[in-house]
Amino acid sequence: MVNEAEAETVRKIYRLFLNGLSFHSIAAELTRQHLRTPGGKYRWNQSTVRSILTNEKYKGDALLQKSFTVDFLTKKTKPNEGEVPQYYVENSHPAIIKPETFDLVQAEIARRARGKSRYSGVGIFSSRIKCAECGSWYGSKVWHSNDKYRRVIYQCNHKFDGEKKCSTPHLTEDEIKAAFAAAYNRFLAGQDEIIRNTETVIGQLSDSSGLETEREKLEQEMAVLAEMVQNCVAENARTAMDQGKYQERYSGLAGRYETLKEKHDKVSEEIAARTARSQVLARFLETLKKNGVVEEFDEVLWGDMVEHVTVDCKKKMVFTFKNGVEVTI
Repeated sequence: MVNEAEAETVRKIYRLFLNGLSFHSIAAELTRQHLRTPGGKYRWNQSTVRSILTNEKYKGDALLQKSFTVDFLTKKTKPNEGEVPQYYVENSHPAIIKPETFDLVQAEIARRARGKSRYSGVGIFSSRIKCAECGSWYGSKVWHSNDKYRRVIYQCNHKFDGEKKCSTPHLTEDEIKAAFAAAYNRFLAGQDEIIRNTETVIGQLSDSSGLETEREKLEQEMAVLAEMVQNCVAENARTAMDQGKYQERYSGLAGRYETLKEKHDKVSEEIAARTARSQVLARFLETLKKNGVVEEFDEVLWGDMVEHVTVDCKKKMVFTFKNGVEVTI
């Protein structure tokens, strides 16, 4: 039976992550809200948040034998690293998170890890607003932190680096929110066409049959080569061979295997990228269909719809939505 209070906290964690917050920022926010951890405490840490975001049980599935008992007398256990079989059971219990939302989070975790620059995720605007001059992200800064004029602004993180300073201006949170509402309402003018085009793209991305066939063929070739490598090693162990010729043969087979593996990994990455993109657009489309014109900033809309915003020296803001459409404010 699902504990609704705990379930709502889990849903909040997934929502905050997809809105752009990092593990650390989510932990800080949950601690601030005085919400209980799974262990009944009120202080959250990022490892707990990450565990919740990567645990398949929240989408209704179960991975059995993640750990096993190594000493039945002391009851000592250890993580299962292949020593015993694992079993993945789908739909083993009621889901708290939609499977597509869980998969989208896994794709976003991987995307952030691949980024060339460190992902911030301090707030919903972190790693979302880009300087048109140097390409760096905007970050939050506090002005007059100790007096009545205190306020938070956003500016290029590298504005004052080097000899030439970026001329892009700072933005207030209210300016960002107002600009987003205006950009989104303008974006809605082509809603019907956007929906049709996005559905077409999702259909194209979802058809990975060609790539799947290619991957399967590579796996079969890799299996044959792996067996050939094993036979080569076994033959060398059984009989006296010229070690120079053996090493040449072994290296040739191993090299061919590694070449196939590189191709296999690239194809697998392409399939994963298409799946992740499809999931992002599906969530984008679902949100678009549920919402009309807005009068004020909506955090969920911001998280689901905007890829990034680019700001130039004249304070012009170009909103790039997740389907690739750009709107200038």
